[in-house]
Amino acid sequence: MVFNVRESNRSIKTKFPREVREIEHVWIPMSDGTKLAAKIWLPVDAEENPVPAILEYLPYRKNDFTALRDSIRHPYFAGHGYASIRVDMRGCGDSDGILYDEYLKQEQDDGLEVLTWIAKQPWFTGGIGMIGKSWGGFNGLQIAARRHPDLKAVITLCSTDDRYADDVHYKGGAMLASDMLWWASTMLAYNARPADPEVVGDSWRSNWLERLEKTPPFVEEWMRHQRRDEYWKHGSVCENYSDIDIPVYAVGGWADGYTNAIPRLLEGLKGPKKGLIGPWAHEYPEVAVPGPQIGFLQECLRWWDQWLKGEETGIMDEPMLRAWVQDSVTPETDYAMRPGHWVAENEWPPKNAQEKMYYLSGEQLSDVVTSEKEVIVSSVQEHGLYAGVFCPFGQPGDLSSDQRIENGLSTVFTSEPLEEPMEILGFPEFDVELTSDQMNALLTARLCDVAPDGSSTRVTWGMLNLTHRNSHEHPEHLVPGEKYTVTLRLNAVGHTLPKGHRWQLAISPTYWPHAWPSPKPVTLTVLANENTRLRLPIRSAKPVDNELKPFEHPETAEVMEREILREANRTREVRHNTITDEWVLDDFSDEGARRLIQNGIEYGSTNRNIYTIKSGDPLSAKVQCDWTLTVGRGEWQTSLATTSTMTADEDTFYLMNHITAFEGDKEVFTKTWKTEVPRDFI
Repeated sequence: MVFNVRESNRSIKTKFPREVREIEHVWIPMSDGTKLAAKIWLPVDAEENPVPAILEYLPYRKNDFTALRDSIRHPYFAGHGYASIRVDMRGCGDSDGILYDEYLKQEQDDGLEVLTWIAKQPWFTGGIGMIGKSWGGFNGLQIAARRHPDLKAVITLCSTDDRYADDVHYKGGAMLASDMLWWASTMLAYNARPADPEVVGDSWRSNWLERLEKTPPFVEEWMRHQRRDEYWKHGSVCENYSDIDIPVYAVGGWADGYTNAIPRLLEGLKGPKKGLIGPWAHEYPEVAVPGPQIGFLQECLRWWDQWLKGEETGIMDEPMLRAWVQDSVTPETDYAMRPGHWVAENEWPPKNAQEKMYYLSGEQLSDVVTSEKEVIVSSVQEHGLYAGVFCPFGQPGDLSSDQRIENGLSTVFTSEPLEEPMEILGFPEFDVELTSDQMNALLTARLCDVAPDGSSTRVTWGMLNLTHRNSHEHPEHLVPGEKYTVTLRLNAVGHTLPKGHRWQLAISPTYWPHAWPSPKPVTLTVLANENTRLRLPIRSAKPVDNELKPFEHPETAEVMEREILREANRTREVRHNTITDEWVLDDFSDEGARRLIQNGIEYGSTNRNIYTIKSGDPLSAKVQCDWTLTVGRGEWQTSLATTSTMTADEDTFYLMNHITAFEGDKEVFTKTWKTEVPRDFI
């Protein structure tokens, strides 16, 4: 979550076509009396020569937590003739109120009022765009669906159109043990930080105590909705793509956790649309790793100039989708660069798309169907410890290790070495006929690239809660021994498998800690017949690929001056107690500490996530997430510590969240929440 500093190849711009002024703090009034805190960058002559506006609307604190990343983007937009506005959502940073959950209607309503406020400013000439990564990418789409007359275009990065299918809560109907509690614990800690006394005055302490008391642990509500009900449909723009009638540019990377939404948006949206997928993690493409980085801010300007200034930039004459097809690499948990090449598609799904079929034959992926055989796929609870994180931010250790470590814990099928390279782009799918010995079971799949030396690099993966085989809204128990044919869709990917390499499919009923384990150990019986097959989306080179213009070199405004008080550090370790047969994944991130010279604010954090499970015992699964955060200036210093845990038995999840807050060395608040939630087909 730290500001990405591995961007040494970018150009720093200090002069722009228009001189920029910065308004450090502005209050935006809401109709109910709440005030939202904003920071604005705009040309110095904007009141004489009004400009369009760009809005980024987040819960992540403009004064400190996003100040560094804001400083390299918002002045850049302002210097090219835009008012660039960064707003803290209700209940966050210096804004009034309480943030009760993600993506509430109140959040959208406030966003609409912010748009109306912008439209009334003397420096505004007409036309607002919204840009955001992750949360800001979500609410950009959600607010676009509300159709404010002044919102004219959106750039959404690392976001989703479906809050149930592709976020940090559930995937394929399975609960994301690795991220469900982690993200909730993150927001519990983030929301507990106080407003800045220099901005809000003496009320900061009473506001802080109110925020500590009233802001709930989000995980409790998320766990009460374990199927795709109305709670998740709210804010999922896939429910009715036609609600969005303005241009949308959807951007992401193959290493991110949210890329699946981009092909869906390109297929579903009816208005002007573009997609861009690079090799990147959960970050903006001008600084993201793995590289190559691109001149993304220049690309944004082409989009804004087209739709907010009415200038013909040529961006809509280019292909609908531009994607980086990755070359084969040796397995590493961190890449500075991913070699590959750009390709393009004028429509999605691609016209005349081809598939390559592989069938199961013994331990092989075969081009042809062999005689039907049964394959036993057994639970190994520790399978998945080397999967990396669900949503990489570009930190060392985020990516999956050599999959040979995992293959002995799953059932693996491998193709013959390729005689010619094979390029895929899209969603691989695994159709499978199977039976289960339990009413509640999970199926996971990994697609890997096996090099001649035997190393195995994970290309993509997916999972399906088999009780959700027909519907995420209306799950149904399995009947033990009954045959079912299901389709498991793996994450979208672009990859070239070289000559001499082999495809590898690994399947399992477990994937800890990505998936919370089924209540009982599961044995699946897969029928290796014509109904069980791996389908790969084959792509051949097209003339449009050779017509692509190179992206410009990445450039940004200058990052604001800061002093490093403590360097960032990351460790990620797997430990196995051979006596108790307990496995522990210990993921620790010291995100460092900084002092911002401009406002004097000091801030820092640490986060430790521990995932524990015993071999053969799915009910031993436990997640614990700990945070420490500090915010202060001079003699005003605050800190807090949180602990969140999750366990389960066959029928119930058990949640505990605890927070303690300090002003200086004095404890000013402590609270513990304990909740039990019934398991609902999980």
